Amino acid sequence: MFRLGRFVALLTISSLTLGCASKHQVDTKAAANTAAVSGYADQRDPLETINRSLWDFNYDVLDQYLLRPATVGYMAVVPKPARKGLVNVANNLNEPASFVNGSLQAKPERAAISAGRFLVNSTLGLFGLFDVATVIGLQEQNEDFSQTMAVWGVGDGPFLMLPALGPTTVRGTTGGVVDNLYFPLGLLNTPLSITRAVIGALDSREQLMSMESLLEESLDPYAFIKESYFQRADFKIYDGNPPQQAEPEVDEDLFDDVFDDLD
Repeated sequence: MFRLGRFVALLTISSLTLGCASKHQVDTKAAANTAAVSGYADQRDPLETINRSLWDFNYDVLDQYLLRPATVGYMAVVPKPARKGLVNVANNLNEPASFVNGSLQAKPERAAISAGRFLVNSTLGLFGLFDVATVIGLQEQNEDFSQTMAVWGVGDGPFLMLPALGPTTVRGTTGGVVDNLYFPLGLLNTPLSITRAVIGALDSREQLMSMESLLEESLDPYAFIKESYFQRADFKIYDGNPPQQAEPEVDEDLFDDVFDDLD
């Protein structure tokens, strides 16, 4: 939900690692590495040349010289309980948008949970400082307008790597803009909006500290991030149960011809 935080959340294996990554890490990495070796043209990414340059800028410049040092300093100065409380407040502001999108996707149960979370955390949780809703069994649903458009049949559009904001698509960008118009996000003034975005970015980067080696070991980090983005999007759209992709068919006759030639 944090637009600024999306660059950080997808800097290694994205929020995929925070929700569904353990299930897909190996497949994602293998797919990305295979793509890098084969050099195939990804139809989802017609702007790949530009996107790769922006990825280099985001990762080699912004993260290395700004975001990572800022996160390390933030972790050193602000105690963990205080950091968690700030994130809880920021996350609580997203619950009304999750309620609306759950309703638009015809998911009344998930919409009701989002509404319940906002009510409980805004009152008993002291404006969201404490995540009381999770303690009583109301788990975060995280529905956004990009998912809503996907349910309505709207395609991803071209893959985009935006400066500072990171991996997204035309649909994802549009969804983020719409989500920020909902109550109470639409009522926040500029300083509060910036503060919320910064808190989300720092928290996402903190969670990814221990996973930096996964990105470094990837044959093609850009392709790795792209595959992670699309897998995470499918994971969210299908509420954690994306359809299994069919195994590619192998032409056994082709292999026989190859081995015959070798003989």
